[in-house]
Amino acid sequence: MGWSMPGVRSQSGYTLIEMVMVVIILGILSAVAFTSLGKVNEVSRTEETMQEMDRLADAIAGDPSLVSGDGRTSFGYVGDVGALPPNWDALVTRPAGYTTWKGPYIHDKFTAGSGDSEFKLDAWSREYSAPNGIAFSSTGGPSTITRKVATTSAELLYNTVYIVFTDIDSDPPGSIEKDSVRFLLTIPNGAGGIMTRTKTPAADGLARFDSIPMGMQTLRVVYVPTNDTLTSSITVMPGRTAYAELHHFDDLW
Repeated sequence: MGWSMPGVRSQSGYTLIEMVMVVIILGILSAVAFTSLGKVNEVSRTEETMQEMDRLADAIAGDPSLVSGDGRTSFGYVGDVGALPPNWDALVTRPAGYTTWKGPYIHDKFTAGSGDSEFKLDAWSREYSAPNGIAFSSTGGPSTITRKVATTSAELLYNTVYIVFTDIDSDPPGSIEKDSVRFLLTIPNGAGGIMTRTKTPAADGLARFDSIPMGMQTLRVVYVPTNDTLTSSITVMPGRTAYAELHHFDDLW
């Protein structure tokens, strides 16, 4: 007498309709996964491009987060040269005759050399638009990404500096002695060299310099009768008026 199990029947396999349904479902899942992966990849490329564009902006106009004490120390290409770069290569290779250039201002990731070129390409391997303005763009992705270096070029290149000079008693030179003082402000000339702007103060010891590029500029105050010279560094911030007050160590007036 053999054993039997009630309620159990044999099944030979899947039907053709069931197999077709499985294939259709797998196809749908693959399509959804591929679409999602594509979207994730585009988001990753966009984020990578935006981060590199931030690095390029810092190379052009400095990283405002780099400070020493109370003063900013990073002003990029503009701070050294006094002009916006004419092309991307100027950020890594010294233009001919540019003595104030202190780059390279940017490197490709994981490399360190003047042959860097990947930094010019977005994550879709398309070159960024030219940097000879206050904004540049990436056009390789599904939509254009634009990065502004500054609100206006005047913020970077045309700032105002006020200087006041008095003697040890805080007395200004007055209308008679004002010609005995000279202010000399040395700045980059925009073409790789330097220039010195000279001013004579007003009776109250005040002088104003216009069209000064951002950066750390050298200021000298000369008391002409004895050729005494005070030398100081003045930090010109983008889009802000700089102010310096200097005192001579003698009772001059």
